[in-house]
Parts: sequence; C-alpha cells; structure tokens
Amino acid sequence: MQWETVIGLEIHAQLATQSKIFSASPTTFGAEPNTQASLVDLGMPGVLPVLNEEAVRMACKFGLAIDAEIGARNVFARKNYFYPDLPKGYQISQMELPIVGKGFLDITLEDGTLKRVGITRAHLEEDAGKSLHEDFHGMSGIDLNRAGTPLLEIVSEPDIRSPKEAVAYAKAIHALVRYLGICDGNMAEGSLRCDCNVSVRPKGQAEFGTRAEIKNVNSFRFIEKAINHEVQRQIELIEDGGKVVQETRLYDPNKDQTRSMRSKEEANDYRYFPDPDLLPVVIEPSFLAAVRATLPELPTQKRERFQAAFGLSVYDASVLSASRELADYFEQVQQVSGDAKLAANWVMGELSSLLNKDGLEIEQSPVSAEQLGGMILRIKDNTISGKIAKMVFEALAAGEGATADEVIEKKGLKQVTDSGAIEKMLDEVLAANAEQVEQYRASDEAKRGKMFGFFVGQAMKASKGKANPGQVNELLKKKLEG
Repeated sequence: MQWETVIGLEIHAQLATQSKIFSASPTTFGAEPNTQASLVDLGMPGVLPVLNEEAVRMACKFGLAIDAEIGARNVFARKNYFYPDLPKGYQISQMELPIVGKGFLDITLEDGTLKRVGITRAHLEEDAGKSLHEDFHGMSGIDLNRAGTPLLEIVSEPDIRSPKEAVAYAKAIHALVRYLGICDGNMAEGSLRCDCNVSVRPKGQAEFGTRAEIKNVNSFRFIEKAINHEVQRQIELIEDGGKVVQETRLYDPNKDQTRSMRSKEEANDYRYFPDPDLLPVVIEPSFLAAVRATLPELPTQKRERFQAAFGLSVYDASVLSASRELADYFEQVQQVSGDAKLAANWVMGELSSLLNKDGLEIEQSPVSAEQLGGMILRIKDNTISGKIAKMVFEALAAGEGATADEVIEKKGLKQVTDSGAIEKMLDEVLAANAEQVEQYRASDEAKRGKMFGFFVGQAMKASKGKANPGQVNELLKKKLEG
C-alpha cells in the first residue's frame, strides 16, 4: 500500500522583548537559576499581570508579514494543568480569540518550486519554567527564570507532506522572525522550538489518520530525523495490524527514535477560560498602521528582487535571502564588485564552504564583504584568474592581508597577460613535449580534445597558475594546429 504523510508544525518563537510578557522581570538567557522570576511570574497571591505592549507589537508584525487576519479584539485565557515547572498551576495563553488569525507562508522546495503553507493562527502566551534532571543526585531541579517569557506560538495547517517540506517551512519561519527582529531564532538556547504533528493515511484517502505529536524538537536536522522515524513507526504499526494512538512523544537523537511521553490532551482537558485578571486586547487601526510602517523587506520580497534585479535563479535567490545577514553580505559584495552572478557564486561556494568547515555564522566571516567584492573586481579586470582567486581568498581568510590587492602584491600572484611572455612559455612547453605534439597532430578531433587538456595543464604548471587561461587556450590552439 502507498502511504501519504500529513504534517502540521507548531513553532514556539521566544519574542525578543527586554522583559517578560506580564511582568518587568528580565529575559536574559544564561542567568543563575531562579534569579529572574518575580512574584508575578510565580503567581503569588495579590499580584496582577500587566501586558507587555512590545509583545503585542511583535505579534502584529508577524501577522502582517504572513498576510494574516489580525484579531482586533483578542483575549487571554488560562490553560490549566499541573506540572512542577508551572508554579501557578495554569499558563496564560490564548484560545478562542488569538491575536493572529489565518495567514500563509510560501516556501521554496529543494527543486526550486514554491509551495504555500497555510497558517491557522499565531497566539501569544507565557513560557513555563524548566525542569533540570542532571547533577541532582536522583532528583530534579526547577529553574523558573524562563517562566513568563513571551512566546508566539505559530500553528500551521496540515499542509506539509514530507519531512523535507517540514524543514523548509521551519527554516522559512526561522528566517522570517529574524528578518522582523522579533526573535533571535537561537534553537540551541530554546528561542525557537518545534512540535511536529505527524500522521499517515493511504494515498488518495481524504480523511486524516490519527496523529502523534513530537514535542520540543530543537534543530532542523532533528525535525527531519524525528518525522522520518515517526512516519516509519506509524506505517509499520498499521501494517502489522495495530492502531496509532493519539499521544505526545519525545525524540531521542542519540537513539534516533521517538518514544511515548503521555496521552495527548484535548482542549477541554485544559479547562480554558478567560483570564479574569487581564482585559481583552483591542488593537486600533492606528496602532496596526504604525506597526506596518516598521516592516522591513521580507524574505519573499528580497528573493523576488534578487531574481528581477540581478537575474539570479529561484534557487540562488532563495539561498541568499535565507537570512537577513547573508542577504546583506551578498548585496554588499555585489555593490563593491558590480557583478551579481560572481558575487552569488563566491558567497554560496567558497565562502559557505569555509563557514561550514569552521562552524561559523556569516556575521563571523573572516573575509569581509568588502574584501570579497574587491577580490572579484580583480577577477573581472584579469589581474588574477579564478584559480589564483582561490589562493587570494584563502590568504584573506587567514588574515594575510587587509585587501585582495595587498595579498596579490605581497605573494606575487598577478596574472600574466603579456601575449609575448605567454607565447615564449608555450614554445618551451611544446618543445619539452614534442612527442605528445606529434601525437596530437596525428589524432582525430575527438582524441585531440582530450589531449588539449594535457597541454593546458602543462602550460599552467609552467606559469605557476599565473598565465591568463583564456589567452593560454587561444594561443595554444593556434600553435598546435599551425
């Protein structure tokens, strides 16, 4: 039987406010445990929550960016459940009237095509604390610093059909919240976490299968691996005569498997009701207009501009607009060099390879955009060849020069473009390989093509890579066939 996977993601983005959603406590990451939890965060008797306006502004910013309906009147509710890291016994969230309603996000798939994923809603809520299970001699510790940190929970429609699509969607959300400046997107610190709702159904069936939720997945790689495992588990279970149970599961990256955590609750299990301490939030048109005026150029807009203005492919434009920092770096390289295609090739090629090898972000690049743009200028004016450019790039990355010109001068890498000097060098190469020259001239066209590469290699070796490749090819062909 052929199976179809159905996936919906719930992404929790920690909003980049200076204080918590209902108190003045700071939200700094890495503070000593339980040093950033106030009486409001702990829900002590007699204290009242006060809504952080900046969290509302950030939520509206996201809603406008996904072309969503903004709840002109949205309400906070209490989600009641007991857990050790939830001191109040309830979480303040939104249920029936969220701040952001239906919207959508267009994602780029691996083959360069675009797919639209619906977004059901995005609502504001407070985070819970954190349970720590290490180094407590068999006991668990509770850190309440995170309690009350503002979250925007972004819930997709079940429009995703593969683990790779899920990763593409998660990356698109990650890029968007960073472009908007509402979340730093640091998954290692828990700033962006993902719950994956996964089910399978026979291909062609309209009705959804029973879903399982994989909780708190914190990397793109783990999202793909966790969904892959869960899909396989469900298919094998059904094909063996079993039934999928609606439940919450955890992904164990060490064992590459999901395991049951608890049965999945329904909304009525949480006994939602409007929070009596918080008034409904009414968003005025003027407030929304002011927020709209602060929107930056969004990833999709930047991608479309890169295609239209620079003639880049959908794939190249999507890669280069994946993060605001990478897009800014590319544009600066393009401005200095005046060549978008070469700039794109070097940023996506040599630079990306260097950053990946050293585990660096684009902001930590040892080669600045100005340095790379200056180097590309020297490729364009034939001062250096593409091959020598790689040597210049490596030298810049190693800090062996402040500019490409300095490296070229210091290492004597200037390309030889003097036709007379190149001809003299070619005569020496051909004289040293007289036998191969005779074989070349006696060969048919097909064999000549293969042998020509040998002579080019010998010529470039003799010039230590400094001879202009175009001139070498042109002059060599004349000499061999003359």
